[in-house]
Amino acid sequence: MKIFNQSRNLILATTIFLVFIVPLRAQDSPQDFLASHNQARAAVGAQDSPQDFLDAHNQARAAVGVDPLAWDETVAAYARDYANQRRGDCALEHSSGPYGENIAWSSGDMSGVEAVNMWVNEQADYDYGSNTCDSGKQCGHYTQIVWKKSVRLGCAKVSCDNGQTFITCNYDPQGNIVGEWPY
Repeated sequence: MKIFNQSRNLILATTIFLVFIVPLRAQDSPQDFLASHNQARAAVGAQDSPQDFLDAHNQARAAVGVDPLAWDETVAAYARDYANQRRGDCALEHSSGPYGENIAWSSGDMSGVEAVNMWVNEQADYDYGSNTCDSGKQCGHYTQIVWKKSVRLGCAKVSCDNGQTFITCNYDPQGNIVGEWPY
């Protein structure tokens, strides 16, 4: 029995070494570390799926009594195309396309749900009674999310060449029409 325990301990120690130590030594740059980190996040669900984007949006819409959005592959294809255009510079620039649009940027990784939650948090700066944002604050991302007439959603996320993250969500039909309330 003693030999069995020693063998088991040796196998366990070797496994720990191979699983944890060897990969750490093989990573010789921050990009290598980030790539393996992102792979691990993807394996457990990094909250970037169409359903993740939809759920985060529809939770905010339900809170104000607005019908849920539906994922639209045409709108999503537009979002993917534009996000891929930003891959080289990760510039926080709107596409000026045919849809309503929220964009987000992060110096590192950011999940789609984190981006949506960041936009939803603008609710604190929105005054429904006057249909305005608090002085010096942004709330247009939030009002686009809860825009009652927007019914289709498509989002995309890319890791940019510089290691940053760009996320875009597009809404059809577009919202934030001057003089109209979102809901």
